[in-house]
Amino acid sequence: MKRQELADTIKSHRNFLCVGLDTDLQKVPQKFLKEKYPLFAFNKEIIDATRDHCVAYKPNVAFYEAYGSKG
Repeated sequence: MKRQELADTIKSHRNFLCVGLDTDLQKVPQKFLKEKYPLFAFNKEIIDATRDHCVAYKPNVAFYEAYGSKG
């Protein structure tokens, strides 16, 4: 996303909400653990539920790097 796109999104949403995706597999609800990619499935549900309200997402890379290629 370019700077102007972000500014336009902030203006249209009338907020600065950024959702942090700091996913700890130990805290992911059980229903996602049966998925092939549980972190992806969990984060996708968060994104789908919040996309109309927030302007950005910030994944914390350290949480995903800890899981190697599965992160």
